Amino acid sequence: MERWNITRTLYKISDFLSWQRSGALELSPSFQRRAVWSASAKSFLMDTIVRGLPIPIIFIREQIDPNTYEPTRQVVDGQQRIRTVLSYIDPKSLKNYKQSRDYFKVKKIHNEELGGKDFEQLRRELKDRILDYQFSVHVLPSSVDDKQVLQIFARMNATGVKLRAQELRNATFFGEFKQTAYNLAYEQLARWRNWGIFTEDDIARMNEVEMTSDFLLLILKGISTKSKSSLDKVYKDKDCENCFPEKPIVEDRFRNVMDSIDDTLGEDLINLDFRKGTLFYYIFALIYDVHYGLGSELEKIRKRRIPSHFTKCIQSFELSGAKDLSEKTRKEATRRTSAEVRRTVFNYLKRKCISG
Repeated sequence: MERWNITRTLYKISDFLSWQRSGALELSPSFQRRAVWSASAKSFLMDTIVRGLPIPIIFIREQIDPNTYEPTRQVVDGQQRIRTVLSYIDPKSLKNYKQSRDYFKVKKIHNEELGGKDFEQLRRELKDRILDYQFSVHVLPSSVDDKQVLQIFARMNATGVKLRAQELRNATFFGEFKQTAYNLAYEQLARWRNWGIFTEDDIARMNEVEMTSDFLLLILKGISTKSKSSLDKVYKDKDCENCFPEKPIVEDRFRNVMDSIDDTLGEDLINLDFRKGTLFYYIFALIYDVHYGLGSELEKIRKRRIPSHFTKCIQSFELSGAKDLSEKTRKEATRRTSAEVRRTVFNYLKRKCISG
């Protein structure tokens, strides 16, 4: 049985910078072809580094230059990460540097201290923090050829799980809407668990972030269909700086509604049908409508109290017994998220538990 001698180690960013300046680093071997990162993705990476948070493992392969007998290091996987860092610190070190492709500045929505500044404009402590950041690196020996490299990647991907829509959004978008959705979802982690809304696997797959995104869309647009395209669109439309001016109001309203849900139903939700994702939407929508009015202007100040009979109505509600709803609607309410079904069920619950 063949055994490959792969070394696991740590290298500082300053090591990669030194190798690049001396010509001992190869960023683009023949098998390393990846799409160019967006400026937002690069900005987010630099914020991750400055905060000292981990990033995926870098793979390099050591080779010996036949002319100088000096070691060279090929970046097998991690080209965009290394290139991003080098182009930010010392763009002149990149022989094929292109301003249109490589230049970027860190966005303030990602990091206030780095926002809008080039590396040379940073204070010394921040520069040192970046240069001293350590990448986790797997070093392949020179005996590992290109075919074996591809075999390694095939094995890495063989046990992978297909990414869900929200996981793809996480890898694609880096703007204020994405940041807001994730931050708000993480704030509510204890409630998601206590209320029984999501399993640990759901949370690991970012389902709570997707639901939070759906609620933010409800605050902005009112009841709408939950679909990949509708959520992708709002992430895309609000992916740039200053594209989400409603953020402070939306954040405040989301938190207020979640607080109200906890106050009125928190201890009971885990035992109710409404803890199911498709039905929990109606609890959020009903309380939001009471407080602020669905579809109303965000600037309009309005916060009414929840009716005293609301809690008992929700506690005693059973969808199967909702005879005023057609059998088709009752079935679809538990698994479909079309705007038509959502409006029908919402209006029914509003008449029964808010107005009644």
